[in-house]
Amino acid sequence: DEEMIASIVSRWTGIPVNKMLQSEKDKILNVENILNQEVIGQNQALRAVSRAIKRNKAGLSDMNRPIGSFMFLGPTGVGKTQVAKTLAKFLFDSEKSLIRIDMSEYMEKHAASRLVGAPPGYVGYDEGGQLTEAVRRNPYSVVLFDEIEKAHPDVFNTLLQVLDDGRLTDNKGVTIDFKNTIIIMTSNIASDKIMEYNDEVERENAVNSELKRYFKPEFLNRLDDIVIFNPLDLEAITKIVDILFRDIEKKLAQRDIKVTLSDSAKAYIAEAGFDPVYGARPLKRALYDVVEDKLAELILEDRVIEGSSVNFDIKNGEVIVNIE
Repeated sequence: DEEMIASIVSRWTGIPVNKMLQSEKDKILNVENILNQEVIGQNQALRAVSRAIKRNKAGLSDMNRPIGSFMFLGPTGVGKTQVAKTLAKFLFDSEKSLIRIDMSEYMEKHAASRLVGAPPGYVGYDEGGQLTEAVRRNPYSVVLFDEIEKAHPDVFNTLLQVLDDGRLTDNKGVTIDFKNTIIIMTSNIASDKIMEYNDEVERENAVNSELKRYFKPEFLNRLDDIVIFNPLDLEAITKIVDILFRDIEKKLAQRDIKVTLSDSAKAYIAEAGFDPVYGARPLKRALYDVVEDKLAELILEDRVIEGSSVNFDIKNGEVIVNIE
């Protein structure tokens, strides 16, 4: 069976099954549509990411460098990490293909060496580098450097090698290939400027002058794109309610329980979970309060069982649950 063989080889090599079985072209052509289904209110950002990936896959960019390298800027909770997760799932078949490195752990000079591994004779030599070892085990991956502005300057020298040459040599002298990775760096730098300016050109100028205070030009110039994520408005938050609720529907469908949300309940959750500063972060809390906590009680009390249909509604600010 062709699929079974591909699956076994995939486990051995870390190469996604789709790379072996399916035309990758269709997937790449469709990348922007897929991202737009999962990440709301960021059309321009998603277009920039999609274009860079298409250029690489068409052979128009340097094939020895990573597939794409981006810095994502914007306030918290607007979809920066979600883009990385979606790319990992869509391009490499699994969210496990997301390698996440928290740069707040790399603020000290000595921490920079942990990316490629401790030198001989030092503690942790045998473990290999946090970055190099992760990519060696999973060569097809999205590498996410969270809060990049917190990293020590020595870290940027290491990252420049990845962005320039598409490879990195670890502490044991093994060269790790990064040309099948997508590099994403997130930062909250200039978030206040992004919130402050509505005019696109003014916003971009303010952001660029802020970036120059933190990063050297040679580093910024190596990136394929610096992508600005917009603050989310109430309309975007309402669409995100649909995405999050879909996950609840899927979970319960496995137990043959149908769950629905009235328009007024959706609007109520969106308003309760809307915060211009924290983006979509408070939305999950609002969904827990209105839907999941109540559902949990009803299931444990055996009032909602296999075959049940549950509808959530709002009347006069009160949550109404109808069970059939």
